Amino acid sequence: MKFTDGFWLMREGVRASYATEIRDLCVEADRFTAYAAVKRVAARGDTLNTPLITVECFSPAEGVIGVRTTHHAGKARRGPDFTILPDDTTAPAARIRRDGAATELTSGPLTLRMDGDGPWGVSFLDADGRRLTGVDPKGTAFATAPDGTHHMIAQLALGVGEYVYGLGERFTPFVKNGQTVDIWQADGGTSSELAYKNIPFYLSSRGYGVFVNHPGKVSFEVGSESVGQVQFSVEDQSLEYYIVAGPTPKDVLSRYTALTGRPALPPAWSFGLWLTTSFCTSYDEETVTSFVDGMAERGIPLSVFHFDCFWMREYQWSDFLWDPEVFPDPEAMLARLKERGLRISMWINPYIAQKSALFAEGAEHGYLVRRANGDVWQWDLWQPGMALVDFTNPAARAWYNDKLRLLLDQGVDCFKTDFGERIPTDVVWHDGSDPERMHNYYAQIYNRTVFELLEKERGAGEAVLFARSATAGGQQFPVHWGGDCFASFTAMAESLRGGLSLSLSGFGFWSHDIGGFEGTPDPAVFKRWLAFGLLSSHSRLHGNVSYRVPWEFGEQAVDVARKFTLLKHRLMPYLYGVAAEAHRTGIPMMRPMLVEFPGDPACRTLDRQYMLGPDLLVAPVFTADGEVEYYVPEGTWTSLLTGERVTGPAWRHETHGFDSLPLLVRDGAVLPWGADDQRPDGDWLDGLTLRIFGTGTDARTVTVPDLTGAPAVEFHVVRDGAGARVTAEGTDRLFRVTVDGSGAEGEGSGTVVVA
Repeated sequence: MKFTDGFWLMREGVRASYATEIRDLCVEADRFTAYAAVKRVAARGDTLNTPLITVECFSPAEGVIGVRTTHHAGKARRGPDFTILPDDTTAPAARIRRDGAATELTSGPLTLRMDGDGPWGVSFLDADGRRLTGVDPKGTAFATAPDGTHHMIAQLALGVGEYVYGLGERFTPFVKNGQTVDIWQADGGTSSELAYKNIPFYLSSRGYGVFVNHPGKVSFEVGSESVGQVQFSVEDQSLEYYIVAGPTPKDVLSRYTALTGRPALPPAWSFGLWLTTSFCTSYDEETVTSFVDGMAERGIPLSVFHFDCFWMREYQWSDFLWDPEVFPDPEAMLARLKERGLRISMWINPYIAQKSALFAEGAEHGYLVRRANGDVWQWDLWQPGMALVDFTNPAARAWYNDKLRLLLDQGVDCFKTDFGERIPTDVVWHDGSDPERMHNYYAQIYNRTVFELLEKERGAGEAVLFARSATAGGQQFPVHWGGDCFASFTAMAESLRGGLSLSLSGFGFWSHDIGGFEGTPDPAVFKRWLAFGLLSSHSRLHGNVSYRVPWEFGEQAVDVARKFTLLKHRLMPYLYGVAAEAHRTGIPMMRPMLVEFPGDPACRTLDRQYMLGPDLLVAPVFTADGEVEYYVPEGTWTSLLTGERVTGPAWRHETHGFDSLPLLVRDGAVLPWGADDQRPDGDWLDGLTLRIFGTGTDARTVTVPDLTGAPAVEFHVVRDGAGARVTAEGTDRLFRVTVDGSGAEGEGSGTVVVA
């Protein structure tokens, strides 16, 4: 929200009060509180008829400093609140130091310095004393808007050349400078400023992050009101934000996800290819079986089959009952599909249509959200007379899960938790939550309810969602997909921007609809999207009004689908190791280039390529003719598809066929390469090959996980000229080693020397 009219004036009807000078300071062992006047106090009379702003400074975890500014502290806190996880260390998170009139709070490599002399201001310093950002004289304030609403405001300075990223899965430009971003859930597709996943966290190219600890609407002005400031404001009496230390993007993301929750590790089978019925198409068991048969006949391994909305009867979503006219014996059908090695996914949402028998049941027991007068909240958007499950009610959560448990008993393995964004604010929640704060937060309790059921019924490590909406902390319940995109190259690029933005908001896993959702893609779009989709964390074929089976787009599309599905399976020993790293550290699988190369200025704005883990560079092709421009960072890189060597730093202009794209392996990488290309969750050590790339001499340790993500074997690799020495720890099984580019190879167990 903008409050000023240019540099000099306020907008009509806005009255603002800015922290001006410290009038008192209360210092404790690990925190302090400053009381800031909003005008200069020259005499005692100046302390009358004027507010104070209370500014509390503290540290919830090592390397994280919190600031809470408050005008009136008596406002009732109705919740909900983000869960801030406790620091797992026993040492105090912060220490206080006085330096003359200045007070410093230090936590890990981060220091907050507040000077008691001169104009109001705060500096955040790195371990070397360099100012990362700070609060300038007008950076702490409150204001009343023309409608009488009260807003708390904070500003943090932007340095020259500093870039801002994140704030959720945003489809607008990747670098957020110059944008106005409202953290407010909306079902807006992928081609507008609206977003399904709004996260009040941003990451700076200067090596720090900022998390605004407020689940309601947070309005960001990223250099778009005061061009040298990131401003954020909330309609409230208090505003709390955390500065998260780096110095690298990986450090920031690791600290942030330790604070808000690390992602669960999805099961290995979920990394294979998902195929859905699509949305508005016709599908029965004969159609579904024809799809499964068609994939098998064409040599395209399929891991998950998904039933979208119309597995239920029309006008009755969600009642969680199969349409008996289309699926007369669903248990037998699911058994037949599972006999073919498939996992089953089902579409659900948190809405209950009036025609559903569950509407009366839910209304009778108080499981549906109500208005202040006691009426069940309803509208006709999406489903006629639709109501909303009140997940703040423990009994409603149990009731909802009881319906899902029946599906799990039939053989369903996971759920697509669609929707969760259009949450009303003119309602009363069972637990008394503030409707404005619950609007964004609803996605968290919705997805958590379903995810925890899956963990309980299927076991830890077997739970996975395909979720659309999320807020801060939602990364704990993967996987999330990018929502409703058009079937075009433009939308393909939008989707990638959204995914990269989400990854810089703490989400480790992300997917999208291969080929686009809305409309039917041109075969060129579909084929290019296949390569991109199968080099993403998770890979799903899905559409709206038409099927997404590859043969609908020609035999070449079949070949492309087969090639990249088999490739992903062979990469699984590497990919699942990267997934386990995301689970342990919060560092995402699909990484914007700046995550791996923060010191390379050319990487800071790249949004049409990414790193898949630490060692694979992927540059999707967004043209029918195969022309692609991408950037190669410093070093020698090797094409995984052709073996061609490329040297950076350099911009590359290339032309690729539909069965190709720039897919480069980093210099010095050791890529564990599976022998089984038919499934994502096979025995990765059976026939494993270690592919050594580049000519570097550094030693490297490579861990291949088991299906739980735990280390199965560690390989210690030491390069020696054109050869290498490899020692295995944790297994006596045979493995193969190749040194790409030299032709050297060897096979054995224990220690293998290749030359």
